[in-house]
Amino acid sequence: MKANVLIAEDEQNIAESLRFILEQAECNVRHATDGEAALREARLSVPDVLILDVMLPSLNGFDVLKTLRADDALKDVAVMVLTAKGQSQDRQTADALGADVFVTKPFSNAHIVSEVLRLAALRSGVSG
Repeated sequence: MKANVLIAEDEQNIAESLRFILEQAECNVRHATDGEAALREARLSVPDVLILDVMLPSLNGFDVLKTLRADDALKDVAVMVLTAKGQSQDRQTADALGADVFVTKPFSNAHIVSEVLRLAALRSGVSG
């Protein structure tokens, strides 16, 4: 099963790096550069996993996460919050809003891939 991954990241080099490592792991990858685009993309084709940067234009990652969890069609999407802001407050906010995984930048490619595949496998066991 190929995991469908949506990356919400406004830094092009990070998005391209994520796309590359995930496509190497045979994931289908889409990319949005801001929070509103991420929600649009998610509604268009529900991803298995959303990699969500906190610092996004238009809607920040926490607002995107809050909106996802309140939407019946999107509430089961696995969310990996990926941020340069590793403060405990951000981690607590992400947990409170229902993030599945919290990863700080810089990140390990192997860790990202293993977590995405783990989350996608869990989600495929849930849906159906």
